[in-house]
Amino acid sequence: MSERHPHDHPEPRAHDHGHEHDDQGTHGPHATGHAAHDHHAHGGHDGHAHHHHADAGPRLIWALLLTLGFAAVEAVAGFWSGSLALLGDAGHMVTDSASLALAAFAAWIAKRPPTQRHTYGYGRVETLAALANVVFMVAVVVGISVMAVRRILEPGDVNGEVVTIVAALGLLLNIGVAWLLMHGEQTMNTRGALLHVLGDLLGSVAALVSGAVIMWTGWTTVDPLLSLLICALMLVSSLRLLREVLQALMEGVPVSLSTEQVGRQLAGVRGVASVHDLHIWTLSSNRIALSAHLVVESLAHWPAVLAASRQVLAEQGITHVTLQPEPLHNAVRWLAPGEQRGVPES
Repeated sequence: MSERHPHDHPEPRAHDHGHEHDDQGTHGPHATGHAAHDHHAHGGHDGHAHHHHADAGPRLIWALLLTLGFAAVEAVAGFWSGSLALLGDAGHMVTDSASLALAAFAAWIAKRPPTQRHTYGYGRVETLAALANVVFMVAVVVGISVMAVRRILEPGDVNGEVVTIVAALGLLLNIGVAWLLMHGEQTMNTRGALLHVLGDLLGSVAALVSGAVIMWTGWTTVDPLLSLLICALMLVSSLRLLREVLQALMEGVPVSLSTEQVGRQLAGVRGVASVHDLHIWTLSSNRIALSAHLVVESLAHWPAVLAASRQVLAEQGITHVTLQPEPLHNAVRWLAPGEQRGVPES
């Protein structure tokens, strides 16, 4: 019989389909070494249709058409009025159109079924598209910021009336496009596209305010100052999404989950003595995977333990599950990571 120890929890690691992991943590009163078993259980494998992408494509295409059309209107009005806010917003909307096109293409690719070579399917294409959209956004922010600084140093004439009218129309359009993208299931891909649209929306607000101020006061410097403010806000949002995207690409634990909490919940399932080699990672947007070794009090009760474990994980949004049972009599004394490996007790 092994010693009873407090709950230790592993740090997330990349999944190894061979299940040949080093001991890295345990949950529950017992800890175990590796045992060779043919009791692997797979739950929620990726044979299901990715229905959550079904409405993403049309929404993204409509958003693309509306955004690209109004970008041309803003560009013409920006040159005519001399407004940097309008020109910046038009340029932003052009890059947004490219981003929306990329997102729509990624949503289409993601619907393709798994293959012999890509057994997880193509869902991660959406994550890559989100990464590209974040990079595009940062490039736009840098470009507009440079123009804004130049305009502050060298002020120019701005037609406040034209700016106000076009900005008001742009605000209405961007609200509609944002509403379009916010309705339906959210993925990193649609959120990456939405980030650009929200940037456009804020840009329209900035242009509307600057146009009104210029009309009433003639103070043209407000135009680039508001542009810099919007750039700062969008940079913060971009970095937040970038953190989430990189977390997924590095197969880290999703920010919405706690490895410790999930481990404790699994260890609390009736018939489970402890949990180790726990890994949680993101396959693609809204698809979370988990693998773990469960030390069970009796292999005869494994079907019930498996069903209860799957239910616990499903409540956390974890649907792709691989669990390996191990008998309690093979338990070893657990040592913290970095210490010498535990040896079976007599």
